[in-house]
Amino acid sequence: MKYDFIDIESRWQQTWAENQTYKMPNPGESDFDASKPKFYALDMFPYPSGVGLHVGHPLGYIATDIVARYKRATGHNVLHTMGFDAFGLPAEQYAVETGVHPRETTEKNIDNIRRQLKILGLGHDTDRSVATTDVAFYKWTQWIFLQLFNSYFDESTGKARPISHLIGKLESGELEVDLDGNLVPVGMQGGMAAIGGDPIGTRKWYELDAEQQQNLLAEYRLAFLDEVPVNWCPALGTVLANEEVTNDGKSDRGNHPVYKRPLKQWMLRITAYCERLINDLDMVDWPEPVKLLQRNWIGKSEGAEVHFPLAYGTAEEADEEITVFTTRPDTLFGATYMVLAPEHPLVDRLATDEQKTAVEAYKKEAASKTDIDRQNDTKEKTGVFTGSYALNPVNDQKIPVWIADYVMMGYGTGAIMAVPAHDERDYEFAKKFELPIIEVISSPEDHDIADAAWTGNGVGLNSENEEITLNGLEVKEAKHTIIQWLEQRQLGSGTTNYKLRDWLFSRQRYWGEPFPILHGAEESNAGEIRALPEEMLPVEHPHMDDFKPVSSDDPNAPPRPPLGNASDAWKFVELDGQKWQREFNTMPQWAGSCWYYLRYLDPNNEDRFCSEEIEQYWMQSQGKPGQAACGGADIYVGGVEHAVLHLLYSRFWHKVLFDLGHVSTPEPFGRLFNQGYIQAYAYTDQRGMYVPAEEVIEKDDKYFHNNEEVNREYGKMGKSLKNSVAPDEMCEQYGCDTLRLYEMYLGPLDQSKPWNTRDIVGVHRFLQRLWRNFFNEETGECLITDDPASEDLKKLIHKTIKRVTDSMEGMAFNVAIAAMIQLNNELVKLDRTPREAADAIVRMLAPFAPHISEELWQKLGNTDSVIKADWPTYDEAMLVEDTIQMPVQVNGKLRAKITIPADADNAAIEEAAKADENVAEHIAGKTIRKVIVISKRLINIVAN
Repeated sequence: MKYDFIDIESRWQQTWAENQTYKMPNPGESDFDASKPKFYALDMFPYPSGVGLHVGHPLGYIATDIVARYKRATGHNVLHTMGFDAFGLPAEQYAVETGVHPRETTEKNIDNIRRQLKILGLGHDTDRSVATTDVAFYKWTQWIFLQLFNSYFDESTGKARPISHLIGKLESGELEVDLDGNLVPVGMQGGMAAIGGDPIGTRKWYELDAEQQQNLLAEYRLAFLDEVPVNWCPALGTVLANEEVTNDGKSDRGNHPVYKRPLKQWMLRITAYCERLINDLDMVDWPEPVKLLQRNWIGKSEGAEVHFPLAYGTAEEADEEITVFTTRPDTLFGATYMVLAPEHPLVDRLATDEQKTAVEAYKKEAASKTDIDRQNDTKEKTGVFTGSYALNPVNDQKIPVWIADYVMMGYGTGAIMAVPAHDERDYEFAKKFELPIIEVISSPEDHDIADAAWTGNGVGLNSENEEITLNGLEVKEAKHTIIQWLEQRQLGSGTTNYKLRDWLFSRQRYWGEPFPILHGAEESNAGEIRALPEEMLPVEHPHMDDFKPVSSDDPNAPPRPPLGNASDAWKFVELDGQKWQREFNTMPQWAGSCWYYLRYLDPNNEDRFCSEEIEQYWMQSQGKPGQAACGGADIYVGGVEHAVLHLLYSRFWHKVLFDLGHVSTPEPFGRLFNQGYIQAYAYTDQRGMYVPAEEVIEKDDKYFHNNEEVNREYGKMGKSLKNSVAPDEMCEQYGCDTLRLYEMYLGPLDQSKPWNTRDIVGVHRFLQRLWRNFFNEETGECLITDDPASEDLKKLIHKTIKRVTDSMEGMAFNVAIAAMIQLNNELVKLDRTPREAADAIVRMLAPFAPHISEELWQKLGNTDSVIKADWPTYDEAMLVEDTIQMPVQVNGKLRAKITIPADADNAAIEEAAKADENVAEHIAGKTIRKVIVISKRLINIVAN
């Protein structure tokens, strides 16, 4: 009776499906066991491409599955399922090219990946599976967007609150509005004075017309429309995220030109949460490099906002100014020019008649460059003088205002004060355009400011006016002194800035979530925006035959999203006796992936995105000792490529829902684990084109395809590299249990590792040997005996259980597999396998290789599934050794290994060593000078 993995695996997969073995009931359901602790195991869900999975994809899925199975065995209620991140451009582009509806393509791809996940033996509760494209799912994505639209960030509490709360304060007169549109508490108007001017007057809420009220609220809503510079691809007819633009300014799909241009887009005010997004990283159990990536992406900077008046009168007389953010206000006396981003709103006004043509040409050139290219420190600095000047507020010196593409609107205010003596980029710019360089931080004697900027430490010099001096002050003290001076004169203020920008949330596509937003379509409501009432959700996609956005060669062509071509029956809505037009943009692919983990908890709930009771059960968890509990999924496994944006966006949405009382935890993912990659060799021919890796032949350390030599390279596995291996193929040839074990045995889970199909045979042999330890392959006889195991085997069993258990807790699965192989090798030496050894190894192996384990478990006489079996326990007493082996050296050379009682003292150890035959021969006739015993690990006899 040979190991027939094809029969075993297909039979047990069918049995598990029929019996709903992995179904996990929720609190409140009849078969729910509330006495057990919970464990929520979560994977970063896949995009369902038509290619399907290769063997690199399941690395994290198998790992999470092993953890989930282990937690079931240790008495936990385990939630583990898998869904699909199914909106996005690939399905839409395929629809454009073939005419096949994106839903048809997407659902076909999902079915294929579900089939692949099933043959991998993953223990998912399939009843909980969702796709972001399911109408029942994206109804609640739209609902969450409405929560954002109908909320604002209350600075006084540091939390999101309903916009109705803000409206209530305005209607009651508690808040008024100044001439700049800022909210002012009643009685505080004098404190909101313009720079250098008189106290600003205010208006009451009822004094604003409907459009003014709407515009005011938009300044505070967490979801709002704004005109922002975007990556506009006219050939694709859509806005692209930075990640969808190549370094040379082309679209990653189609290689079309991409331009920077201002467009009115939906934005999410993630910047309101910068401080919490940073601080709450201390609560989560995540890899430190990931936390660092998040902190750096948010980019917190302490400094000052400084107002540079336009150059007429004096600083304190001016009523127009350019505001800059600087982390080094202590260098203000060294600011000799200013630079604005080409997109800065003041550029057109500052460009004089003589410079207007040059400024316009430069703006156009900058718009064709990517952000990455503009921030490249190695490229030559370029720029254009606007013709206008500003005043340095510390000395009223006129300084020229330039525009240059190395300054970005995405950070600070889009304007900088340039201090070329102490900033390398400013120094290069000043040298090229012959602008003044003034040293204001002392540099070492061997450093010449004429040759290079000094960016190190020092004390202030050349930094004083009639009222203040920074000369001789260290940087920290100088910063404090100058900020205090600026604030007293209303010329600036200390502030914190963040690199993170608000989240651009619009796409000109069909295959994304439609926005639940309406725009006024009549004269009576023109310009008005309103949220669709919640009872009218979901907004489903209209039926369309043409999904193509209107493309153009003109970078200034207006966006015309595909939804604009829908029928009038879809485009227009009657509400309260008025006609409204739907929003034609759609949400980005990020939307559904921000919250899918919550829908897993309660996927069939039609009344709420998730029941409060169910959410609290699965998301609440204990914090580390002395640390607040952040809650969230108990383990989240995925690639480090999602370390920034996906995690940041999910955390933002979750915190808004937490503030509004819809979820019970401040964080979505309590513990994060990043698996490495499966890597493989790829081969290119003389043209640089990839050739199929399976067709390459190695000969004399060279590689050939069709008898022509090819180049070998090493990296990620992928279809485009023609080096991918389908899991289907491996499962057919060796079985899915073998594939699962092999991927986990390759090395530490968090490290990348090479794939070599030839090496999988070794793991397959382990399972074959295990099978033969249970059955005689010739006769089919069961080789399990009820005779007790030997004392040595018992000790090995308990040591193995401890080693595997410890490895499971640390996700060191390769170590666990090695321990089970060692135990199995000892069983091979026996004629029959003791039941206690067979029972232990099957229980331990079950999370890794569930099919063969289930089969062997039944052959041991069990009637219930091994999936429901308890994890084996070890006896501490069995871990204690009666004897130990010690190497013996004579004059530093190994001469013997002796076995001694574990409790032997040094005298007994020395006596046993001298009594060894080989040791005795090497010390015969010599005088023993010294005997060194090192912690029962080594004996060295010194003799001459």
